[in-house]
Amino acid sequence: MAYSSEQIREIVLQVISSIQQEKKPTSDKALLGVFDDMYDAIAAAKEAQKVMRELPMDVRENIISNIRRKTKEHAETMARMGVEETGMGNVGDKILKHQLLAEKTPGTEDIMTSVWSGDRGITLVEMGPFGVIGAYTPSTNPSETVLCNSIGMLAGGNTVVFNPHPGAIGVSNFAVNLVNEASLEAGGPNNIATSVFRPTVESGDVMLQHKDIHLISATGGPGIVTKVLSSGKRGIGAGAGNPPVLVDDTADIKKAAQDIVNGATFDNNLPCIAEKEIVAVDKIVDELIYYLVENGCYIASKEEQEKLIQTVFVNKKLNRDCVGKDARTILSLIGVDAPENTRCIIFEGEKENPLITEELMMPILGIVRAKDIDDAIAKAVWLEHGNRHSAHMHSKNVDNMTRFGKAIDTAIFVKNAPSYAALGFGGEGFCTFTIASRTGEGLTSARTFTKQRRCVLSDSLSIR
Repeated sequence: MAYSSEQIREIVLQVISSIQQEKKPTSDKALLGVFDDMYDAIAAAKEAQKVMRELPMDVRENIISNIRRKTKEHAETMARMGVEETGMGNVGDKILKHQLLAEKTPGTEDIMTSVWSGDRGITLVEMGPFGVIGAYTPSTNPSETVLCNSIGMLAGGNTVVFNPHPGAIGVSNFAVNLVNEASLEAGGPNNIATSVFRPTVESGDVMLQHKDIHLISATGGPGIVTKVLSSGKRGIGAGAGNPPVLVDDTADIKKAAQDIVNGATFDNNLPCIAEKEIVAVDKIVDELIYYLVENGCYIASKEEQEKLIQTVFVNKKLNRDCVGKDARTILSLIGVDAPENTRCIIFEGEKENPLITEELMMPILGIVRAKDIDDAIAKAVWLEHGNRHSAHMHSKNVDNMTRFGKAIDTAIFVKNAPSYAALGFGGEGFCTFTIASRTGEGLTSARTFTKQRRCVLSDSLSIR
């Protein structure tokens, strides 16, 4: 069922009001899985996991199928709630992200058993649940991350406790409620996903330190990832990125420009995989800029670049009022009335320019010239800052692509396509919103949230 804009605004306001009053929402029914206290949320998830671990695999899959269906049904609602509550991104692209996760997030099919059979018996290596997983989720992809993580974690037989970003409580908890509705409708337990009405640093610390939380997943900035990795528990950290896109002199420049703009402007550059800056071989830069302008890019003058720096950064930190905003809105903040078709802001600059070296999460693309492919690779690697997150390239030279891929060493490397192809949108492969480059898992899926268990039967069941 789709809600009107006014109804969505009302849902958000109800949740925010409840937070201010430290009471449950005054909606028609309480949100399933959402508690006043983190201790209660964890206890409920623990009880639900006792049931979850005994459920046959087909029941788990039925629950996940329901989550997929309900995600599609409420995709527009959650997209509008997300934009309304966070002030970031755009509704159309957020709808697509919800549809993508519903269709391409791996479920129980990702949980595979390995078998060794011989004269000395049989050995199975099965993927078992951690138990109750604690998860931090961001404001950039709030409901998307809750739902994508839930599918993977539940497929592994776990339950999950969320501590959502305080700037996206309403839509995050709406998604938690949806997960539990899906479970109950499929004959599963309530509270397979839980959260709190008022997530804070303190509630996150309770989750982080609680004895019944056996694995922590953090999707967010470097601060929260570092905190998780310092907890002494098994941690999966999806931290920052600053993905460069390299364009060499063999690329289809017209297509490269179109792909770059499409990727960099998707949901106003909020995805952590999105193109954040361009490194291009000198001889094709002018042609690339020509086609970028053809695809709705506005070239910022030197004076406008300085104004952008002053506007985008406040006390050397990102101005949150600019994050996830569209190009015309950002330009209006510096007094520029840009054309209606403006999608992205571009300029040439040195790699040390703060608009280039910092991950902005807004449609601003600095262009760094390189003498040749060697210089381009070196500059792109420097700009990625060793995050090992994502990188992109436009080229027809396989050797160049191979050299850059080895040098950049990222979890995601997209060639000749928009960045979102990495998530399975316009490309092959599964969807994930937790890209744990920092902790080495890369693209997370159901098997990421399981542990290996070896079951050995010696000198039996060998009938060869």
